[in-house]
Amino acid sequence: MLAAQVVFRAGDAALPLMLAAWFGRSAATDVYYFSWAAFAFAGSLVFGVYQDSAIVPILTELRVRDERVLAARVRGSLLAHTLLLGGVLSTVIGMLAIASFALRYDGPELALAAKMVPIFCLYLVALSVRTFLVGVLNSEHRFFAHPFAGAAGIVVTIGLIAGFHRSAGVVVIPTAALAGELVSIAVLAQLAIGQLGLTMPLTLERPEPVRRFMKLVASEAGGGALTRINPVVDQLMASLVGVVGGGTLLRYSGDVSSVLTSLLQASLLPVLLSVLSDQFSHATAPSLRSGVRLDYTAASASEFRTTVRRALGWSCGLLAAASVLVYAVRAPLLRAVFLRGQMDAAGVDRMIEILPYHLLGAAPFGALLVLARAHVAMKNSRIMISMGIINVALNLFFDVVLMRTMGLRGLALSTSLTHLAVAVVFWFRLEAALRAPAPAAPAATEVA
Repeated sequence: MLAAQVVFRAGDAALPLMLAAWFGRSAATDVYYFSWAAFAFAGSLVFGVYQDSAIVPILTELRVRDERVLAARVRGSLLAHTLLLGGVLSTVIGMLAIASFALRYDGPELALAAKMVPIFCLYLVALSVRTFLVGVLNSEHRFFAHPFAGAAGIVVTIGLIAGFHRSAGVVVIPTAALAGELVSIAVLAQLAIGQLGLTMPLTLERPEPVRRFMKLVASEAGGGALTRINPVVDQLMASLVGVVGGGTLLRYSGDVSSVLTSLLQASLLPVLLSVLSDQFSHATAPSLRSGVRLDYTAASASEFRTTVRRALGWSCGLLAAASVLVYAVRAPLLRAVFLRGQMDAAGVDRMIEILPYHLLGAAPFGALLVLARAHVAMKNSRIMISMGIINVALNLFFDVVLMRTMGLRGLALSTSLTHLAVAVVFWFRLEAALRAPAPAAPAATEVA
């Protein structure tokens, strides 16, 4: 998976570099990145429900039970609700965005933000459908579908931006991203429906697994929405530092450091969530023959804990080593990839100063992602809202304290310290969950 992601998702890593060369830093780029941060926060209510979420353990449980008819109904119900609720929520989010942008911008900047709103709204719906299909395929252990579809989508995205960035300006970025999402959806749908025959009859009925999924994902989406406040807060704080394009430079530096964790998210974490979901489902699902619930024994907990610890060891070790390497070559690396086109030397020099503080958080963020998936696999999603509150509170506290003395570097360090603290809390809460009795799953006859 890692090799596939490196090959097929190279475009994702290269896109920020291309954007820097094509657009540089300006008031227009700050408008785009602030708009993106705002929609990423609001849009977590739409697309966050499927990104490495409870859909995998829910569908895994049905596969373990061999409930094929019910699984088809569940998939169809989730897709129908995604299209309906996604459309409604995107419309509401768009109206709120226009109102909020009117308070923040005026003149050409307001006109630019207004052009982006309907595009971002459609993008959120498309993104939610894509992540739904990825979740369905991951539950079937078809992990290579996502990087292949993502590669097709990013090729379209980059091609459109390259062809129209001079004539259309910054507004072409979300437009091209929407087109890329539609291409990815087409590829994933062809694999899921055309090749695997996974039927998805659209229905607004809510079988028991769908109702259970909605309860679990409400906590996951709530926690995800809270954590997505952080980029918005960081961008607002960056605007107070007094550096022209400061929010853009902070974002570019974060993009460079996130390349490391994005490979982890794309390669290890989908597999890890499916494996942990399999372990948990086999340990707790009722026997198909007797209908008697199996206990989540100490042996099962030990196997689950061992898998999590191995994932932590490999992910944190590799991320730490990669961070040291990037730190050592950061100056020539950033100059080579960013100092071209519209990007100026002073901006790249500031990024060289900021990047080490982002790199400090790479390994802790990897640990955070692994531990969050472990909780999701156990269907322990109820803790995500409280974890989101902790995340936001810590980030805001560190932002306020560190920005005054360190400027943009302090905002980057704030993010890293927040990742470390949240990962520690996740670990202790996982140990507590493993010692607690496992929640009972509905018997096969009840589900049917």
